[in-house]
Amino acid sequence: MSLAQLAVLIGAVYGFLGVAFGAFGAHALKARLAPDLLAMWKTAVEYQLYHALALVLVGLIATSRPSIAITNAGICMALGVLIFSGSLYLLALSGVRWLGAITPIGGLLLLVGWALLFWAALKRF
Repeated sequence: MSLAQLAVLIGAVYGFLGVAFGAFGAHALKARLAPDLLAMWKTAVEYQLYHALALVLVGLIATSRPSIAITNAGICMALGVLIFSGSLYLLALSGVRWLGAITPIGGLLLLVGWALLFWAALKRF
């Protein structure tokens, strides 16, 4: 399996799970979570869905214009979603506040992913 194909597959899984987690938050968690925790859940879902689409885009670009930058953009985005959204999901469900200290690491990875995508576009298109 190519890295381009893997990026599209991960993007599709993140998209599927983002819709499922969004529905779960809107229906099952709405009455169970405090408003601030529900807002965290919503933020996690939104960032996951945005980056699911970005990963599909990165994968499609990688099929026609492969580069180290585009590969690393996909890796950073995939890990960034896992850490950023994952820590917010765990925080919302558990209320354990120290998990919020992990979230910025995921956010930084997402930013690096976008910067690498910018760099790849600047150099390759």
